[in-house]
Amino acid sequence: MFEKGEFLIYGNHGICRLEDIVHMNVAGVDKNQLYYMLVPLHLKESKIYIPVDSTKVSMRRALNSQEAAQLVDGVVDIDAVSVEDEKQREYVYKKIMEKGRPQDWICMIKTLYIRRKERNSQGKKITAIDEKYLRMAEENLYSELSFALGIKKENMEEYITNRVNALKDK
Repeated sequence: MFEKGEFLIYGNHGICRLEDIVHMNVAGVDKNQLYYMLVPLHLKESKIYIPVDSTKVSMRRALNSQEAAQLVDGVVDIDAVSVEDEKQREYVYKKIMEKGRPQDWICMIKTLYIRRKERNSQGKKITAIDEKYLRMAEENLYSELSFALGIKKENMEEYITNRVNALKDK
């Protein structure tokens, strides 16, 4: 069970602060059921109520600064996703996003960077599906790393690139 005040990643809602753990006083809702009351950091006026025992959507603690730094330092060791069947590509991407794991987002981002480079070399653009999931994975990863490391989200890609290059040069 999570504690009040913790920062959580809930599905694709991004970083949320666990404001309270409450019983809902709403018609048709079990009055004995406990709910997490989450407030997304990017939408402070919104509240999300999730049953404490729900497993429908991925929920986990946000990375702390040490975990985020270790993740960035390990980027070179994370492999791209292998999708043999083009018809399965969107399904694989969707499943990765549903899991809500930063390591998986990096796998997908690497895969999509490689695909974009290959398609560009053939004179083609990245597909709309690839573009959509690349943006989603980058948004989720960069937001969480930005929060954990205290670096602006718009600087995160450059930070990761510089960190990876510095580690390669060692």
